[in-house]
Amino acid sequence: MTREMGGAEFHETPERYELSLEERSLLTRRISELSLSIAGTRLESLIHQLHAQLRHAGISYQPRCYLADVWGCPQDVPVIGIPFYLADPTLSHIEGELTGIEAENDVEILMYLRHEAGHAFNYAYRLHTETEWREVFGPYSRPYIEDYKPDPFSDAFVRHIPGWYAQKHPDEDFAETFAVWLTPGSNWREQYAGTPAFAKLLYVEDAVHRIGKLPPLVTDQTLDGPVEQLQATLAEWYGTHEDTTGDGLALPRVLNIDLRTIFPSAEGVPAIHFLRRRRSHLIRTVNYWTGLDLELLSSLTNELLERVRLLDLRMLPRDRDAALIGMSILITTLAMNYRYTDQFVRRSSPAPTPKE
Repeated sequence: MTREMGGAEFHETPERYELSLEERSLLTRRISELSLSIAGTRLESLIHQLHAQLRHAGISYQPRCYLADVWGCPQDVPVIGIPFYLADPTLSHIEGELTGIEAENDVEILMYLRHEAGHAFNYAYRLHTETEWREVFGPYSRPYIEDYKPDPFSDAFVRHIPGWYAQKHPDEDFAETFAVWLTPGSNWREQYAGTPAFAKLLYVEDAVHRIGKLPPLVTDQTLDGPVEQLQATLAEWYGTHEDTTGDGLALPRVLNIDLRTIFPSAEGVPAIHFLRRRRSHLIRTVNYWTGLDLELLSSLTNELLERVRLLDLRMLPRDRDAALIGMSILITTLAMNYRYTDQFVRRSSPAPTPKE
C-alpha cells in the first residue's frame, strides 16, 4: 500500500528493487520447490469468502482454487488459478519489487476471484452453448484479441476489473457481468438500470435461478500451470517479466518540455523523490482508466521518471498536488495514444533538408 508522506515527505527514498538478503536467497530457488500452499494463508480466508458469497447468491457449486502462474481458468475447465506469489508475503514483496507493480491486496484478490468464478460457473454449466447466452453476450468462438480497443464508458458493458475488461471477449463480458452481479452491495439494479448491460445482469440472475442448485455438467479439474510444475527459478521467472527502462520505449525528447511544464521550479528538492513514492499509485490509477497493460505502463512510467531524474527537475512542497495531477494526465494521454495509435507519441515525417 502506498503511504501518504508526512512531515518528512521529501526525504530521500530507497531505489526500487530493494530486496533483503533472505529475499535474494530465494531468487535461486525453483518455484516448484518453495512448498507453497493455499492452506493457512490469507488466500484461504478470501476463498472462503467467495464460496460464502456464491452460497448466499443461490449457487451450490464451489469452484476449486489452486496456485498457478497467473490468474485464470483453463479453457472450459471450472477451476480457478491464483498467482503463486499471493500465497506468501515475502513472495508478494518480491513481486512488487521486481515488477514495479505491487501485488494485489485483499480487495483486488476478491475482485479477481469473483471474475474467475464467473468463468467457472459458465464452464461448469456450459452456459456459453445456449442460444440465449450467445444472443446476449456474443459468440463464444470469437477469437481473443489481446490488444483490444475498448469503447470507454460504454453502457453496454459492466465495469469491474480496470480497463473496461468486459469488452475484450464475450467470455470476459459474462465473467465481468457475473462478478458485478455477485459483489455484495453492488446495487447493480440501480446502477445499470436503463442500459444494455442491465439485460446481461438479468440473464445472470435468471441462469442462477435455473441451475444454481443443480450439479455441474462439467467436472473436469485439469489444471493449467499449477505451481508444482513451475520449474523456473524466481530469478528466471522475473527475468521474463522485467520492466523496460532507460531508452527502451524511445520516447521523443519533446516530452522533456512537458515534464518541465509540470515541474517549472528551479528551487526545492528533486522531484524524483516525490514521484518514486507515488509511482505505484500513478500506474494503478492510469491502468484503471485506460486498461493499458500494467507492465507496459510500468515501463512508460519508469522512463518518464528517469527523464525527471536526468533533467534534475525540482519542486516545492506546495506544488505536490498540481505535480501529481500533471503527471497523471501526461501518463494517461500517452497511454490513450498508445491504445488507439499503437504509439505513445505519433511520429511525424522528418522535415525536408533546406537546399543550399
